[in-house]
Amino acid sequence: MRFRTRMSTMTSLISAPDRTRGDICPGAFKLHHATDGSIGRVRFPGGHVRPQQWADIARIATELGDGNIHVTTRGNMQFRGVTQDQEFGCVVTQAGFVPSQPHDKIRNIIASPLSPELWPLVDALDAALLATDATAGLSGRTLFGLDAGDGAIISQEPDFAARKVGDRYQLVLGGAPQHVTVSEADVPEVLAFAAAWWQAHRGDAWRLHETPEDISLILTDIAEAFAVEKLDELPAVPETTTAPIGWIDNDHGRVTLGAGLRFGFFPASVAAMLATLGAETTITPWASLVIHDLDESHAEAAIKALAPLGLIFDADSPWLRITACTGLPGCAKSKSHTHDDAVALMNSDNIPDGLVHFSGCDRRCGHPRVAHTEYLAVAEGEYLITHQR
Repeated sequence: MRFRTRMSTMTSLISAPDRTRGDICPGAFKLHHATDGSIGRVRFPGGHVRPQQWADIARIATELGDGNIHVTTRGNMQFRGVTQDQEFGCVVTQAGFVPSQPHDKIRNIIASPLSPELWPLVDALDAALLATDATAGLSGRTLFGLDAGDGAIISQEPDFAARKVGDRYQLVLGGAPQHVTVSEADVPEVLAFAAAWWQAHRGDAWRLHETPEDISLILTDIAEAFAVEKLDELPAVPETTTAPIGWIDNDHGRVTLGAGLRFGFFPASVAAMLATLGAETTITPWASLVIHDLDESHAEAAIKALAPLGLIFDADSPWLRITACTGLPGCAKSKSHTHDDAVALMNSDNIPDGLVHFSGCDRRCGHPRVAHTEYLAVAEGEYLITHQR
């Protein structure tokens, strides 16, 4: 094994990011500069990727990036190794991926990945955010969500979200379900209203849970502006903490495929195949893909074509339990080669139970939102191991 460990038996919490530095979340126009080139991020609200978009995605990765597409837990895509920042912004705009430059970095909307019936609501929420000037000033860390009732989005602790409860939607603010529901028609405007309110009051905070005292004030103003109903009790929230993987039977003989991604990225050749397949696709909050509504023959053909390129359709694959940040050599802040170290752990007999995440530095990029074993690099090949929850 190529790394040593210093074992810690204490259970700890992931600390909040440093708020003394500026918001450096990458976008389509303000890229983040890394050792391996610039990083451009393109937002796909709800993680929803249309079939016709995959050809442009493959072209951007091949012609402007390192040939790979990296997905995030916010349903977005990152392109690494970009050498022409200005051209990147122009190309993604021409492809129709950026409807509003001022709002570029705040269109972080996740939605229950097995619920395509939410897509119209996702589009309406995106439109409401774009139509509200104040929301353009939000931190790029702000997260919006729409939960079909399955708990998939609640588990990600979104700042502003709504969860389907019966024929209405329960508000979720600062990651916490509230005793308030609104109609489906009002969801987009209510969430945009709440976000605009918080933008006017948030100060230096990046996430709503950092200012919990604001939540009751937001709810008061929502109740004055919209028709709300109160819940006597909070409905139970199912625990949905893992990605849907493999063959999922739908109604009428149709099939949905869930595909895991080793280290959260795939080559441009996969994007080209998805363009040919012609299916709607969702990037999930677990940095995986869902390919929707295939007939059985096309689903079988997709697995045969995509599995050799690295997509994981086996729910028991150990690669679904291990994640890692970019690490060296791509990230100068990393203290170790996290991907190589993760592979070394996979090839050993010492894999901890449950989820495992390798962090190259104390920023802990890409760490899971649920309990996991963290390997935090303190030097090349040397890690402090803690249990996070």
